[in-house]
Amino acid sequence: MRSFILGFTALSLSSLSGAAWAQTAPRPSFEVASVKPAAPLDMMKLAADAQAGKMPKIGPRVDGQQAEYTYMTLTDLLALAYGMKSYQISGPDWMGNTRFDIKAKMPDGSSKDDAPKMLQSLLEERFKLTSHLETKDHPVLALVVGKGGPKLQESPPAEAIDENAPLKPGERSLDTPDGPIRITTSKDGRGGTMNMGKRGTMNFRMEMGEQGDMNSMVMHMDFSQTTMEGFADMLTRFSQQLTGGQGRPIKDMTGLKGNYQVSLSITMADLMAMARNAGVDIPGEAAAAGSANPGANTAAAPPGGTTFTEAVEKVGLKLEKRTAPVEQLIVDHVEKTPIEN
Repeated sequence: MRSFILGFTALSLSSLSGAAWAQTAPRPSFEVASVKPAAPLDMMKLAADAQAGKMPKIGPRVDGQQAEYTYMTLTDLLALAYGMKSYQISGPDWMGNTRFDIKAKMPDGSSKDDAPKMLQSLLEERFKLTSHLETKDHPVLALVVGKGGPKLQESPPAEAIDENAPLKPGERSLDTPDGPIRITTSKDGRGGTMNMGKRGTMNFRMEMGEQGDMNSMVMHMDFSQTTMEGFADMLTRFSQQLTGGQGRPIKDMTGLKGNYQVSLSITMADLMAMARNAGVDIPGEAAAAGSANPGANTAAAPPGGTTFTEAVEKVGLKLEKRTAPVEQLIVDHVEKTPIEN
């Protein structure tokens, strides 16, 4: 179970992306860059590091003139480079599975804002990437207000993260187009905190259920000072990582503009069923606890449990299957093996 939480946290660290992009001038390039296939995660080492209060060095990080992208898929790298979500990237399946480590030096006088364009140049030069933008209708889950209205506690707006503030023990900072995000994993590896700045904070923790087995374990997610956009984005990230990128993205269509406290609790059986229904191979008892219908949106939870959809409905919101126009980056050509360093 600790490996599940650490794995979820690690994958989330590697896939943080966000804002829109535009190209109006020749792109800058990294001064020098190393691109290598990433080694598999050592879950035992991750667990030991978590107990020691150390965060895994995974995901994007720009510090001064050094840029590092660790254990990231090409899909995640493209999303970061072009300021898009991973579900907006369309290309060969291997792009979402094969991971790379990139270390690069930025030219003197450059800033964090230049890093995405430099990453674009690197992907084109080293992976021979060619692509184009296209807007297509895409299956989504619309987050809307339920019939009885929202059951949310309003809270004051969250503050932006102070990039100059020192990191707390066990805390890691990641750079995204929406600003820095700070993440902490608990020492026991069962939970953590993700501070998204003005979009709010999420605390998550896995706890043993009443039946005392893995299937009855419950994931608790407590969002504080969150915007509905931030809430939808984090739910999308959670479901995308759990389903190997096969889950529908969740789009905020509530019309709610404030900041809120939101708490969700979801059983492990339902989490595993979500992954299984999306085609992810989940071995063992947890997978067997899922729905027998592979086309189901969510599986039935064990007695006393709560499905993903039900958890959202309990706070007066609803997830509806819809299609919506989504801008996509279509990969026309890309090499699986990058040009040597």
